[in-house]
Amino acid sequence: MEMNASYTSFVAVGDSFTEGMSDLLPDGSYRGWADLLAARLAAREPGFRYANLAVRGKLIGQIAEDQAPVAAAMGADVVTLVGGLNDTLRPKVDMGRVRAHLESAVELLAPSCGQLVLMRSPGRNGPVMERFRPRMEQLFATIDELAARHGARVVDLYGAPVLADPRMWDVDRLHLTPEGHRRVAEAVWQTLGLPAELDWRTELPVAEPPGWTARRSQDLSFARQHLLPWIGRRLTGRSSGDGRPAKRPELQPYGDAPLS
Repeated sequence: MEMNASYTSFVAVGDSFTEGMSDLLPDGSYRGWADLLAARLAAREPGFRYANLAVRGKLIGQIAEDQAPVAAAMGADVVTLVGGLNDTLRPKVDMGRVRAHLESAVELLAPSCGQLVLMRSPGRNGPVMERFRPRMEQLFATIDELAARHGARVVDLYGAPVLADPRMWDVDRLHLTPEGHRRVAEAVWQTLGLPAELDWRTELPVAEPPGWTARRSQDLSFARQHLLPWIGRRLTGRSSGDGRPAKRPELQPYGDAPLS
């Protein structure tokens, strides 16, 4: 791996994880690991350009069809592709189709950019994770295989116990906290061969778990505010990203406002 490499442009492709939920800013928008990484890369390279095509709720087929061709045409130094996890969380999923869509996206992106980066996404500890773990690990095996075949780098977030800690996850139990996003940005930074600024794998201090009453209150709040709306969208075929434009659709200088 080349150390202290130079990168002048970055395109992020994916779903809500790459859009930045739930790293909420005061103005109501989301920041997230990709924005944090872009800011750090921009500080090293005058004229650095950044695009973020991610849209919450997207499945890997939508990412491969709608985002990958746009990203490939941009010819960036770095492209990150994170997708497929939303598929694995569906009640029914054809993992063969997930593999085919992911393979299509990687085959398009890998030769179009200087460096393609894939990820083994983090998973929150808990009973829901255990239910979907076999699908996730099947997805990650495909990612590892495609990376080896196409010269992509893989950021293994799944293998970091700290990112499974419930304290790293927002109240919706689907998205990382700001601290989680900060660590992901550092993980990608190091994967790109840039000098470490922190050990992103450092585990959180041991803390007394909440009592039974607090846990039940949290569970009820989660079900009312997040789980039931999610189930409603699944039953009606809707997505949280329906009609939503890409976060930053043009590859432009980092300091410029997104053209959405």
